[in-house]
Amino acid sequence: MANTQDIRRRIKSIRNTAQITKAMQMVAASKMRRAQQHALAGRPYAALMNRVLVSLQKRTDPTLHPLLQIREVKKELVLIISTDKGLAGALNTNLFREVANFDQSKTAFVKKHASSWRERSASCWLISN
Repeated sequence: MANTQDIRRRIKSIRNTAQITKAMQMVAASKMRRAQQHALAGRPYAALMNRVLVSLQKRTDPTLHPLLQIREVKKELVLIISTDKGLAGALNTNLFREVANFDQSKTAFVKKHASSWRERSASCWLISN
């Protein structure tokens, strides 16, 4: 049987752990919010690039290059970049739930953790910390 001093020490330890966990959650939420803002800020650029490419497609003869030809889609490629640590368990769960909606027979998947993606392509991909 534990005495009162041991119980108090244990209660204090649990409170400290809870306080640290709450701080980590707040930091993770802040980083997630910042990443979402960066993603949303890139949407106008993506929409403009899409309009430019559609305009170029209309003005170009598709027989000039094999990549310009309209073909039947046989296989899709899905690049999955998941988080590798932290308090983002729900993010990974939702990501893999969406991946499960793809037709497995017509889709090729490339799975990477965020850290390995960052290391390989640091020169061409900016990830804010």
